[in-house]
Amino acid sequence: MKTIDTHVHLLNSEVSFNRFYDKVALRFFAKRFGIDAKALAKEPYKAYTDALMHSVKSSEHIEKIVLFGVDAKVDDEGNILHKDKTVCASNEDVTALYAKFPELIIPFFSINPKRPDALELIEKYHALGFKGAKFLQNYWGVDTREARYRPYFEKLAALDLPLIIHVGSESSVHSDKTCESIEMLRQPLEVGVKVICAHMALSYEPRHIFKALSSNPKRFNEDYFTLLEMLKTHDNLYADVSALLTPVRAKVLRHLSTQTDIHPKLLFGSDYPVPFTTVWNSYDIALLKRICIALERNVFDRYAKAMLVYFPANNPIYSNYRKVLHVA
Repeated sequence: MKTIDTHVHLLNSEVSFNRFYDKVALRFFAKRFGIDAKALAKEPYKAYTDALMHSVKSSEHIEKIVLFGVDAKVDDEGNILHKDKTVCASNEDVTALYAKFPELIIPFFSINPKRPDALELIEKYHALGFKGAKFLQNYWGVDTREARYRPYFEKLAALDLPLIIHVGSESSVHSDKTCESIEMLRQPLEVGVKVICAHMALSYEPRHIFKALSSNPKRFNEDYFTLLEMLKTHDNLYADVSALLTPVRAKVLRHLSTQTDIHPKLLFGSDYPVPFTTVWNSYDIALLKRICIALERNVFDRYAKAMLVYFPANNPIYSNYRKVLHVA
C-alpha cells in the first residue's frame, strides 16, 4: 500500500520545545519519531525537519505529505495577539522546505481570515504552488459561521483549494471551545469549498477519562455521528483519520471501520508530530499484533500499519486523496 499523508505539521522555525507539553512528548516519544535528542537540544528546528523528511523518504507506505504550518492569532487589524512558539510555523517556512523537497511535499498555507489582506495572501501562495489551506480557527478564536468570512471561503472555492478544518478537542494550544464544533464546517461547505474535517470531529473531556477511553459507541460524542451523516449528504465534505491513534480517539476505529458507506470520503492522515502509542491504547487490536506494530521503526509506517488492521490495503481511504488534491 502506498498513499499520501494528508495531515502533517511543520513546527515554528524558532521552536525550542520548552513548553511542558513538548517536554513530556519529547521525553517519551522523540526516539520513536526518529528524532535525535542531542540534536534537538542543539538545533531543534533542523533536527525536527531532518527527522521528518528522512521518515518520509524511508517510508514503505507514504509517498508524499501534505505539510502546513499554523498562522498566528491576530486581531481585526492583523496585529499579532499570540504566536505559539511550537505550533505556529509560517507559510514562508513551508515554502522553504517545499523548495528543498518538492517531490515529497504538497504545501498547504495557513492564513488567518482576520488578516485584512487574507484574500491577497491566498492568491500569493496559490501562485507559489500551494495546493490547499489549513484552519485552526479554535486557536484563532474565529467562528467560521460569521458572514464576514464568506469572501475568504468563496476565494478558496473559486481557486478549487481544499480546506482542512480542525473539529473537536484540542490539547496542544489554547482552544476556544465554541469554535471546535462541527458547525464550523457549514459555511465553507455552503459556498462549495472542498472541506476536510480533521480528526473525525472527536471530542473528549479529561475529567471524564473513562468515558473518553470507552469503545462503546453510546459514549462517543455527538459531533462524530453528525459527521458520519454529513459525509453522506455533502459531496464536497471529506474527513481524515489524523490523530486517531491517540488513546482518546483510537476507541472509534472498530466502529469507523464498519461504516463502509462513508469510506470513500475518508483520507489517510497522521497528524505528525502528535505523539501516539501502538501498545497501550484504547483500540481492540490483539496484544501480539500491537507489539509487532510497535517494532516498526518508521513513524509513518507504524501509523499506517495500525490503520491497516482496520482499513485493509484495498480500502479507498488510501486513494481518496486523488478526489481532493491536484497531484500527479
